[in-house]
Amino acid sequence: MCDTLVVVRPDCVLFAKNSDRPPSEAQILDWHAASEHPPGSMVSVTHLRIPQVRRTHAVLLSRPSWMWGAEMATNEHGVTIGNEAVFSRYAVPKEGLTGMDLLRLAVERADTAERAVSVILDLIGEFGQGGSCDLHRPSLRYFSSFLVADRHRAFVLETAGPHHAIEEVRGARSISNGLTIPDFAFRHRDLVKTWASRCRVRRARTERRAEIAFDLEDLARALRDHGPVSEQTGSIDYHPLLGGMTGPCMHAGGFAVDSQTTASWIARLAPTSDLHFVTATSAPCTGLFKPVSVHLPLPNTLLGTPKHGRADSTSLFWRHERFQRTVMRNPARFFPLFEAQRNEKERAWFASPPASPEAFQEAHGLLDQWTHLVEQDLHSQPDVVAAAAYPLWTRLFWKLQNRKDHLLCVGE
Repeated sequence: MCDTLVVVRPDCVLFAKNSDRPPSEAQILDWHAASEHPPGSMVSVTHLRIPQVRRTHAVLLSRPSWMWGAEMATNEHGVTIGNEAVFSRYAVPKEGLTGMDLLRLAVERADTAERAVSVILDLIGEFGQGGSCDLHRPSLRYFSSFLVADRHRAFVLETAGPHHAIEEVRGARSISNGLTIPDFAFRHRDLVKTWASRCRVRRARTERRAEIAFDLEDLARALRDHGPVSEQTGSIDYHPLLGGMTGPCMHAGGFAVDSQTTASWIARLAPTSDLHFVTATSAPCTGLFKPVSVHLPLPNTLLGTPKHGRADSTSLFWRHERFQRTVMRNPARFFPLFEAQRNEKERAWFASPPASPEAFQEAHGLLDQWTHLVEQDLHSQPDVVAAAAYPLWTRLFWKLQNRKDHLLCVGE
């Protein structure tokens, strides 16, 4: 489950996406320089081998660690794409290109948003769309919708079985886990799965926020929205089966669907220069947006190599995961310990971005500092978790999830 929004303005295009995946699925940043490929070259995507093109552009990807394709990505020409799982009336083939494969192939091969849409459609026509989209649940397959942007324009591309629809964006637009182009959605959507994804609730919120978004700070605020609050707890409205799916900042906590925001990306695309900021961690509500560049790969020492479903003490993803899982046990108490400093730091970086290595190095220090503050507070008053905003089923979900991930949080 995911949410993507865009704002097309005369001077720039604003883009933002939350990628929602299983909570133990680390998502990594991945850089690839522009390359020339010999005639007859092949490329191995997630489930297939297909012919390679003669030249691929420089790209920056945010992708699940086990997957070739990407959840969101940009290239040297400013083409920036986010994709969504959508649910239609058609069976998804067991073999084909995943939506994430199509996204990566499009940013590698297209230098405008319009050409990226054509690349995706040509690839679907030749190889089909399909294949498993979950490492541990091979039966999870879906078609995709895409929000495709560059420095001047943006398009919504929706697919369902052999059908597709395209809409050029005018002003603000968002997409989620349901078909949204009206006539196309009416003819092809799966009503039950679309309802269960809670996409209509989330999309209504992201579209409203997109309509008033003016800068990167507004985009970050949109992605941090937890949705309608629970009347009982005053916090995230967790459903016993679906978890916290009613806000774009999604938190797992249900026993049928375990989706959680595992990476976030915001961008300002402009003819003069592009600005990209990523969390490179889960949960933007506890994360810190840091500047990245398509032309400047980060040293691995600043990111680590997170494993899928197995916590470590060194990678940025899992170090932050320990922090956010502790904070979310009682957000009303723990957020004030770091939120104001985090927002102030982002405000300064949005106005004048430092070099990416410098920002990530500082972010490591801030994460250590905030983790210490939260854990120190928890040690001093261990009963604060007893008053947490988690309902009983969500507490049980996270107890089991932490055990599965070999992640020990303070106070457990």
